[in-house]
Amino acid sequence: MKTDYKHSVALSDNKCKGCTTCLKRCPTEAIRIRGGHAVINPARCIDCGECIKVCPYKAKKATHDDLSVLGKYKYKVALPAPSLYGQFDNLDNIGYIIRGLRDLGFDDVFEVACAAELVTAYTRYYIKREGLKKPIISSACPTITRMISMNYPSLCENIMPILPPVDIAAYLARKKVLEEHPDLTEDDIGIIFISPCPAKVSYVRNSFAGDRNYISATVSVRDVYFALLDVMDKRAGEPLDTTESGMIGIGWASTGGESSAILNERYLAADGIENCIRVLDQIDNSDFTNLDFIELNACSGGCVGGAMTVANPYIAQARLHSLKRYLPVSPNRPVGEWIPDAFFNEKGVEYNPYARLSADRHTAMRMMSDIEEITGCLPGIDCGSCGAPTCMAFAEDIVKNETNADECTVIMRELFHEYIEEKKTESILERLKPISRRSGEAEEESSS
Repeated sequence: MKTDYKHSVALSDNKCKGCTTCLKRCPTEAIRIRGGHAVINPARCIDCGECIKVCPYKAKKATHDDLSVLGKYKYKVALPAPSLYGQFDNLDNIGYIIRGLRDLGFDDVFEVACAAELVTAYTRYYIKREGLKKPIISSACPTITRMISMNYPSLCENIMPILPPVDIAAYLARKKVLEEHPDLTEDDIGIIFISPCPAKVSYVRNSFAGDRNYISATVSVRDVYFALLDVMDKRAGEPLDTTESGMIGIGWASTGGESSAILNERYLAADGIENCIRVLDQIDNSDFTNLDFIELNACSGGCVGGAMTVANPYIAQARLHSLKRYLPVSPNRPVGEWIPDAFFNEKGVEYNPYARLSADRHTAMRMMSDIEEITGCLPGIDCGSCGAPTCMAFAEDIVKNETNADECTVIMRELFHEYIEEKKTESILERLKPISRRSGEAEEESSS
């Protein structure tokens, strides 16, 4: 199991009150309540950001680069995710955002939506190949990819090997800069991805694209949004930059945008991490046999629902629909059906389980038997008061010596009431003893 995974979801202990909101919503049971506050198990965490969205105390946060990172490079290129465009109200032209990014200090802008249109075209060609294991699962959402790598070994081969649009955008952007500015070195160029979610930040940090990671830093859509509000207001009425993306590329920001664009009716699109898990379970059980392509987005609504965005995801979707109306379908198309080698993931997705109880099979089986036995003795109401999300998770923690059985408040309450009843009965008997004794003495006197 990989233990050096670089996560992008962090916890502020001083803000955490130890409530169980995040505990109950974490899809991988990665959170426990210990010592009065939440603790995140890095081996289980998939950086979906669900805990960030639901925490009432803002104790969870996404870690990413600050906009000050631009100062590290001579030539800066912005890679805006298409979800950025849906954050702004009353926006009728993407050119305002592109011009605003230049005003923030970027020397050039390469839209991730442009690369998305290339990936769409290549996906159409790819799924027609013979001998593929279907259904093919999109590789665009890193949360889903990590989930599969940890829980679904039989589905690792189903993940499409073509790189996500952000990697291809970074590759093409860096290549363009080097061709136009031969005086610059690789270290002079900063390719800055504007990300809507922490999972994509982790994707970059852990170099899932292999040694060919062309992204220099990752900033949040939220930070860029607020920075753009200032500069965009100052340039009202001035000439706009032009967008090079079309309807298909912008559509990738919302659920169904990727799958509907491949022009194949045998597809499924789902969003929301819990819904995606149910879909993966059914694929793993071979319940879906007539599908060619599956698009899964961990965030509700798609990337517009990421934890590092600002707008309500469904409002952002409506805004994107309005923006797409005046755009061409897909300005970015490959020359032919041949897919460049640089567009393929050189690493692939490997099974990397987190739930193994022990390296020894016999020990693991014994531990599983103990977990089932303990679970059967627990209340089974999954209240979370013990600090674990479910009774089975609590039983597993007990077997792994990570907690004690007396943390179950339901059982402890029952034992307490039994103790009180026992003491109450004892107390009543003690009170009745003198009365019984006096009654016995009176009987003796009357008989004598």
